[in-house]
Amino acid sequence: MLDHQTTSVRIASPGGPVTRKVLRTPLRDALPSEIPIIDVSTIFSSSVADRQNVARQVNDAATNMGFFYIKNHGIPSSLIQDINNAALRFYRQSPEKKLEADVAQSAHYNGYRAPNTLSLNPDEGIDVREAFSFTYDPRLDPQVASWQEIPAPIMEHIGIEHHHFSATAQIPGFKDAVVAYFQACLALARALTRTFALSLGLPETAFDSKVVYPDATLNMNYYPPIIRSPPADGNTRVSIGSHTDFQLFTILWQDAAGGLQVLNRDGQWINAKPIPGTFVVNIADCLQRITNDKYVSTIHRAQNWSGRERISLAFFWGFGLHEKCQVLDNCVAPGSSKKYEDIQCSEWLRQRVRDMTQLGED
Repeated sequence: MLDHQTTSVRIASPGGPVTRKVLRTPLRDALPSEIPIIDVSTIFSSSVADRQNVARQVNDAATNMGFFYIKNHGIPSSLIQDINNAALRFYRQSPEKKLEADVAQSAHYNGYRAPNTLSLNPDEGIDVREAFSFTYDPRLDPQVASWQEIPAPIMEHIGIEHHHFSATAQIPGFKDAVVAYFQACLALARALTRTFALSLGLPETAFDSKVVYPDATLNMNYYPPIIRSPPADGNTRVSIGSHTDFQLFTILWQDAAGGLQVLNRDGQWINAKPIPGTFVVNIADCLQRITNDKYVSTIHRAQNWSGRERISLAFFWGFGLHEKCQVLDNCVAPGSSKKYEDIQCSEWLRQRVRDMTQLGED
């Protein structure tokens, strides 16, 4: 029962809306025990022991909060600076120019979303943000030798489009910066997928076949500042509403403005503040599902109270949509059972989108 010391947040889930009690306490920065910093440089090591050491740390973080920072990840700061600059050049254009890349022209969520069109959590109103999305394109994947030879049942779930780049061709270096960053994230995500396999006591190649043609999307989010006049619980307008991510995990870069907030197990919003040289990695719903709830997909949101514009780069990573999402046998404790049925990854994604849509219709 809620009282003057608590409020609540409601999010969409496959089982219907889920409500969490939230403490009316001031925001504070996350403790290292809540969101640890993991040095992942050795995930590329030839030493199995080195790779397993990182995997153990990932396991600890994934079963605790489901959020962690990674450092020494191998993505050059120059690539990050290039895409950050490209994003700012795009967003600082006139509204009319940005709308030339409108996502409405896309069948696969590629392109621009204008202000007042996004509401990730309808209970919290309209997100104070703009976004530009770029989905997986096998033509730009260095691991794909010939995209024309991809089997038809796989290609049914892959969208190859051009308008989002043709409509941004006037911005010097925009496509080059986005593609280079996306390719770097592909390599990092595939390496981390092996780390997650190891963390679950599986052969590190256990998921390799499922991410040959992954479900991967890059969201370049633009957050103008929110005027801050918060009550005790800080419950003002949101830059992006409270939610959990859909797939395996997300790799997030955030600039120095900050604003990412995570709901901890005590029901308290805490800041996942920017730490130079790191990414934030968070567990998403599909990974929680296949681990039979061993790994935790945690509610999070953003509020940009910095007084200046903010950029975040969210790289969402999942199994190919032609693959199946299945509970892992070794994540089912003796005497327990699988909590979830097998589901096609494409159906899982459709279901999660429906869940979010229906939340706003209640």
